Amino acid sequence: MKTIPKFTRDELFKTPIWYIRAPEFLPSLNKASDLYIKKSRKLLAPDIKERNKRLKKDIGDYGLVAHSTELINELPFNGFKEFIGKHAADFLIWQGWDVSLYNFFYSELWVQEFPKAGGGYHQTHIHWNGQVSGFYFLKCSSRTSYPLFHDPREGALMNRLPEKEVIKSTYASETINYKVRPGQLIIFPSYLPHSFALDPGLDPFRFIHFNLQAVPKKFMEQI
Repeated sequence: MKTIPKFTRDELFKTPIWYIRAPEFLPSLNKASDLYIKKSRKLLAPDIKERNKRLKKDIGDYGLVAHSTELINELPFNGFKEFIGKHAADFLIWQGWDVSLYNFFYSELWVQEFPKAGGGYHQTHIHWNGQVSGFYFLKCSSRTSYPLFHDPREGALMNRLPEKEVIKSTYASETINYKVRPGQLIIFPSYLPHSFALDPGLDPFRFIHFNLQAVPKKFMEQI
């Protein structure tokens, strides 16, 4: 009988994802977001009308995501921004990064809601020139879309073999999905490719997306 040697095993080059429930922000952020979603839907109205005319069929807002303007400087979101900002540095320090010479600033913060008629989704993408990204889910259910995270290792993707059990999270997984609830916060490195599954339009799906950038303190002193 062949003897298999006992190897020492290390897990290297891992990608961290932090998540936590923070429902205390739900009432105020949903209320503050209503105005921006309403404005966005109003801007989509001409496109919907033109598309219905072209297709000779009313398909409503199918596939058209309501996307707010930039919210970084909007007062109703300040408490939420402070909460995230306190933990962004902790997230990087925990990974092993030295952030003592950097300050963190929001590069983007917006709210979006998927269409009522369904068809909302996001293709796989990353956020350039940043360190920390995240989602805060305002409206969602077991029947809505959800985030998917994709293997960021280009070398691993180039030589992929078939997965033995696709439904399990293993070292061979190319994509991992997270089922989410209102009030859930997810933080991840900005280099991590992510997307959103196609939404059937059965329940409202609304979330805040944000990105933070580490800026050298030396640079800020020169401004």
